[in-house]
Amino acid sequence: MSKTLELVFRTSAGKETTISVPDPKDDLTLVQAQAVMKDIIDKNIFSVKGNALTEKVEARIRNRETVALV
Repeated sequence: MSKTLELVFRTSAGKETTISVPDPKDDLTLVQAQAVMKDIIDKNIFSVKGNALTEKVEARIRNRETVALV
C-alpha cells in the first residue's frame, strides 16, 4: 500500500490546486501539515499559472493499494 499526503490550496484566481507528497511519515499530524501549508503560502513558494496560493483548503492522506490479479 502506498500513501500520499495531499495539500489542497486555493489560488488567487479562486481555483483549487493540490500538492502531492509521496510517503509521508506515519505520525504526521494535522497541525504539522497545516504549518507547512502556512509556510508555503507565507513564503509564496509556488504559483499556479501565475496565481499565488492564498488559502489552505484541506490536508489529507490518500492510501492506495495495488492488488495483482494473477
